[in-house]
Amino acid sequence: FTEEKLGQAEKTELDAHLENLLSKAECTKLWTEKIMKQTEVLLQPNPNARIEEFVYEKLDRKAPSRVNNPELLGQYMIDAGNEFGPGTAYGNALIKCGETQKRIGTADRELIQTSAINFLTPLRNFIEGDYKTITKERKLLQNKRLDLDAAKTRLKKAKVAEARAASEQEVRITQSEFDRQAEITRLLLEGISSTHAHHLRCLNDFVEAQMTYYAQCYQYMLDLQKQLGSFPSTFLSNNNQSSSTPVQSVSTPSVLASASASLPSVSNSIVTSGISELKSSSGNRKARVLYDYDAANSSELSLLADEVITVYSIPGMDSDWLMGERGNQKGKVPITYLELLN
Repeated sequence: FTEEKLGQAEKTELDAHLENLLSKAECTKLWTEKIMKQTEVLLQPNPNARIEEFVYEKLDRKAPSRVNNPELLGQYMIDAGNEFGPGTAYGNALIKCGETQKRIGTADRELIQTSAINFLTPLRNFIEGDYKTITKERKLLQNKRLDLDAAKTRLKKAKVAEARAASEQEVRITQSEFDRQAEITRLLLEGISSTHAHHLRCLNDFVEAQMTYYAQCYQYMLDLQKQLGSFPSTFLSNNNQSSSTPVQSVSTPSVLASASASLPSVSNSIVTSGISELKSSSGNRKARVLYDYDAANSSELSLLADEVITVYSIPGMDSDWLMGERGNQKGKVPITYLELLN
């Protein structure tokens, strides 16, 4: 081995197929480790908590259950709401928000548990099981190759006929052992393809667990929004509005909406007093664009988020649309993508 490193000895090269399999195995191991570690970070961002769970796992003991961040926030909100008074608008809203946050915390806990079983565990089993076996057999193959090359070197140096015959016998034996070990290693490495297929199924399970989690969170927040929407508008104003200006109620997109739907779906019922006044008058107003919008046809105007355009209404126009102007360009624009400016 030392002579090879110094360039003083010839080295038996592995066949190209085996080299490709070894490269594929190393690549699989590298990326599996990275994906596994980053998934752990995603599911448990707190490094101290991850270390604690690792220690408990190595000690074969169950880690104590801890309150997660949404559950803790929810409890604080509920406590604050009770302190301010459940009969007050703010106190009641805090309690409702707190209960929703706690439900999200429960869903978060279920996501972590499901992902650990269906996704992380199979990845870890490959790293700590299958790949360790491959590494062991690969090292054994390396030793068999060194034995073979050492025997070849002794054969080249043999001068006496008896020594040459013994060296030839040694080469035959070491060559046979090397070939056998190369075959064992090859069979193990070819199993990497089935590992990829297994990890693909695990990835689908992980995606399904995330989809379930986000669908639950969406439904919880949708229910919460409906509950908060029942409060007087004076309590719904945000920091950018005066307390007397009602906030727009915007519905969120369906969880099962097509991935090609690039923008949120907005309820047809949202027509603020400002837009109502604009439609009933012949004047125009400035409006800020909330989201990007691609025109569906030549009668519409494409929009870019945060740009300011001029809008106005024309008689007989659909209630969900206004006419928009940007320089020399004009066309219909959906009112749900606009925020009227004073």
